[in-house]
Amino acid sequence: MAGNMGEIPHISKGNFPMERSRGMGHFPHMQKKTLDAFVRGLQIVMEAEGIKMKPLSVAAGMGESGVRDLIRNESSPKVANAYALARELGRTVDEIIQIGMTGDLNARPAHAPIAVAGCVGAGARVDLLDAYEKGDGMYHVARPPQLKPHGIVAVEVKGESMMPLYRPGSVLFYTRAAAEGVPVEALNTPCVCEDADGRAWLKVVKVGSQEGTFSLLSLNPDADNMHGVRLKWAAPVLLTLSPDYVERVYV
Repeated sequence: MAGNMGEIPHISKGNFPMERSRGMGHFPHMQKKTLDAFVRGLQIVMEAEGIKMKPLSVAAGMGESGVRDLIRNESSPKVANAYALARELGRTVDEIIQIGMTGDLNARPAHAPIAVAGCVGAGARVDLLDAYEKGDGMYHVARPPQLKPHGIVAVEVKGESMMPLYRPGSVLFYTRAAAEGVPVEALNTPCVCEDADGRAWLKVVKVGSQEGTFSLLSLNPDADNMHGVRLKWAAPVLLTLSPDYVERVYV
């Protein structure tokens, strides 16, 4: 089985390339109809690759009869179990759903993956690096259907200063214009930002006491805040995936 396939890094230059990130709930596409298609796709993949039910169930943390019960009872899996099974098969949930809907083992979801360009510091000091070509980065993740297909950047959280909302290993999505600066919509909200020293941060951005400076505030009450910081740019966080729901995709 492919239990370690998701650990292979490979994916963005120019967007936010940096140092080498069950809170989301249910995605809109994870309703009963598509969960049933997931089970059909699961059967197709298992049969094609010679994967047995019991070892897969145990590897996915479902107990010895988890997969057998899904198939025998024609029942829909919990979303968390669907993600665990997909990870063990080295595929995304959307891939398996598409296989179940089409019967085609090579079917791919319509949502193009997004490159995770690097890490952003939530307490940890992360230097902004220019290590990847555009469209490449640490790894790719499946694009959540809520997001537009173009202009989206993803980064992984490093550090605990924005706990409990942003856990280490979470993946954040944001977009920003080519122009530098801090737009009005970035104030008083969690943002991905770059300071004048080239470090990348995840913080709540507020106007500072001195002209041209900002305060970067933490959500974790035990973490330090930063004041008098000069920023090159800041972009509000559009969406967050907790580590449990991060699907690594091969491209």
